[in-house]
Amino acid sequence: MPPDAASELLLDRPGLAEAIERLGLGLARFVEDPARAAIIGIRTRGATLAKRIERLLTERKGWRLPLGVLDITFYRDDLDQLGPHPVARPTDLDFDVEDRTIVLVDDVLYTGRTIRSALDLIVDFGRPRSVRLGVLVDRGHRELPIQPDLTAIKLQVEPGRIVQVCLEEDDGREGVWLIDRRHD
Repeated sequence: MPPDAASELLLDRPGLAEAIERLGLGLARFVEDPARAAIIGIRTRGATLAKRIERLLTERKGWRLPLGVLDITFYRDDLDQLGPHPVARPTDLDFDVEDRTIVLVDDVLYTGRTIRSALDLIVDFGRPRSVRLGVLVDRGHRELPIQPDLTAIKLQVEPGRIVQVCLEEDDGREGVWLIDRRHD
């Protein structure tokens, strides 16, 4: 069942699983030395995707990459617009990012501001060798010069429409939808 009556299904459960597998195995190409690499996901769904990709790389390649989670709430450039008491959850990076290849994962890339915030946060922990960005959906309309190294779906989504990624762990269902909010 779609999350909204005015929505279009882009990926069903099997399509989403295939897209995540392509994304994970594609991102593995950017890892020269698994002993000096890590995966970091951006809360919320980017973190869930990163966990799935980490599990995939363990199963398929035998890699045991450190897994981190970023909460970028206090790094946002629109923090004053979030209300008087924004809710932040912990950032979990229990490994040294210094001189590592970081595989940064998020669900949807739009303006680029979330990724800029994530990069700022990562650099506060150290200087990685490189950061490779993988996103499930690139919806276009960037405001900052940030591009993914790998994406599963690339779209040009018109204003008034949103991309909604639903993952079982976070939402109780699986799929990716394009939702029309122009008539709300």
